Amino acid sequence: MKEQTSVHPVCIVMIEDDEGHARLIERNIRRAGVNNDIVPFRDGTSALNYLLGPDGSGEVSARRHLMILLDLNLPDMTGIDILAKIKANPHTKRSPVVVLTTTDDSQEVQRCYDLGANVYITKPVGYDGFANAIRQLGLFFTVMQVPENS
Repeated sequence: MKEQTSVHPVCIVMIEDDEGHARLIERNIRRAGVNNDIVPFRDGTSALNYLLGPDGSGEVSARRHLMILLDLNLPDMTGIDILAKIKANPHTKRSPVVVLTTTDDSQEVQRCYDLGANVYITKPVGYDGFANAIRQLGLFFTVMQVPENS
């Protein structure tokens, strides 16, 4: 088996409460040729606990290479709140965030970009559009694996 060239593989954190959507997203990611680990969460509380740790400091993610797939409509909090917390934390603010949602409200889209979202995809998404977005995110993987000393 061929070793992956990256020293720090990127872990995909998927925050999506709809199981059908979660399966579809994972299938599309795999079809796009992305084999990274996917850590799924069904609510914001457990996802933030994973990303920022029980103390909320974000220290647990200091050496993690993460990409976050974020649904905006969650049972316990909004994806906007999660996005704001991720981007406000020094340990997670550089992690790319892809917003996946059924809302295409232009003000909400703009708010996500203002908060630092990298990509905004409206569900249900066509396979081609989704696969293309995931492939573009593959570019983040290569960028994120470069050591930060120059």
